[in-house]
Amino acid sequence: MFGVENFYVFVITALLFIMTPGIDSVFVLNKSVSQGKKAGIYSTLGINGGVIVHTLFAALGLSMLVAKSAMAFMVVKYLGAAYLIYLGISSIISKKQPDFNMEVKEQSNKKHFFSGLVTNTLNPKVALFFLSFFPQFIQKEQIENPVPFIVLGVTYALIGILWFSVMSFFAATFSEKVKGNEKFHNRLNKISGAIYILMGLKIALTKK
Repeated sequence: MFGVENFYVFVITALLFIMTPGIDSVFVLNKSVSQGKKAGIYSTLGINGGVIVHTLFAALGLSMLVAKSAMAFMVVKYLGAAYLIYLGISSIISKKQPDFNMEVKEQSNKKHFFSGLVTNTLNPKVALFFLSFFPQFIQKEQIENPVPFIVLGVTYALIGILWFSVMSFFAATFSEKVKGNEKFHNRLNKISGAIYILMGLKIALTKK
């Protein structure tokens, strides 16, 4: 099918990878707990938008550039790390409580989506992972064809949206129970900020 083989094995393996705690999981949980369900959902869409970006890069051979060029890898890595550290510092110094109302400003939704998109897109480990994982499920004669990469990437993104959305719902349920505690939220902002900074440092220290 479209140059893809062992598709069901791919789906199961992809689900296991996505369920394994990592930077994406921590990012979505952080958003959901600190800012509510909508923040988690839009972050989820952003992260999986990043998956599509990496898929297109892999399909067009651009990810191979990052894999082979030490300079390209370093630039992407440090941009991603700097962005996460920026989010962390912003969260730590923020005094604003999260908005749990049903009518969330469209600008805030776009901000959560953009954060997830940038965080995932600027993580070079994702590009390297796709380059090593996807070809295992592509027929050898189709390895230069972008279609199988796109099929697998879209499938991976859909699985990710499903899993992280469920995770966001349960994490946000906890937030709803404590939404009136201003002191708790101020502490939570600082904890969230520290987590973002640690995630940024982890990416910065990443080696190929």
